[in-house]
Amino acid sequence: MSAGSAAAAAAWQSEDPVVLLHFAGHTFEPLVSGALFWRAESMLLVADLHLEKFSSFARRGQMLPPYDTGLTLKRLERDLERTRAERVVSLGDSFHRNDGVDTLLDADRLRLLALLGRAHWTWLSGNHDPLPHALGGICVEMLEHRGLTLVHEPKRSGGRATIAGHLHPAATVVANGHGTRRPCFRHDGRLLLLPAYGAGTGSMNILGPDLHGQFDHAAPEVTMPRRTRLYPVSPRRLVAGA
Repeated sequence: MSAGSAAAAAAWQSEDPVVLLHFAGHTFEPLVSGALFWRAESMLLVADLHLEKFSSFARRGQMLPPYDTGLTLKRLERDLERTRAERVVSLGDSFHRNDGVDTLLDADRLRLLALLGRAHWTWLSGNHDPLPHALGGICVEMLEHRGLTLVHEPKRSGGRATIAGHLHPAATVVANGHGTRRPCFRHDGRLLLLPAYGAGTGSMNILGPDLHGQFDHAAPEVTMPRRTRLYPVSPRRLVAGA
C-alpha cells in the first residue's frame, strides 16, 4: 500500500463502518457517490459520468442550465480527496457525446485537468463516447486487471468476471408501506454493475426488462447509497416498476 493509501486508510478509521463488496476474490468499497474504491489497487472506479449532457440538450433546443458537469467533477474531487486513489478508471460514457470534450466550460476544463494531474486515468470507450480524446490519461476499449474485465457494456453470456456500467442500475424497495428508489450497486458471482455517477443521469430498475438475463437472480447482492450511508438490501424487499 502506498503512503497516500495508508493515510486514507488511517483517516477512515474514525468514520462509520465501511460497507464492503466481495467479488471474484477481490474486496471493494462502494461509496455513497456511486464510485467504487478498490483499496488494494488504490483504484477508484466510476461509470457513466455523462459530462456535458445538459449542453448536448441545449444544442438540440432543450435549454437546461449547464451545471451538471461541474457538479459531477466536484463529486469526483471529494472522492479522490477521501480515498487518495492513485488510479482512476472511468468505465465509459464519460462524456455524453464525443465532442463534449470541446464544449467544456473553462472552469470545468481546469477542474478536470487538475483531477487528471492527481491520479493516473484510464478512460474506457462507451456507446456515447466511443472515440479517444487528448485530455490526458489513456483511452482504451476495455481493461483486463487482476483477473477482472473492466468494460462499459456488460455481455449477457458468461466469461471472465466483469465490472461494468452502462445500465444505470437502481433499486426500488418497500418498507412500512412506502417505496424508495435509489441508484445501486448490484453483483453476483459474474458481474458487478456500478450506478451512473453523473449528476444529470437517470436510472433503470434492476428488476426491469433492460437488465433481464444480466444476473444470476438466485444469488444477487444489492447495495444502495442513501444520503451519507450505504445499505445492503435484501432481495426480498426489491420490487419491480418505477
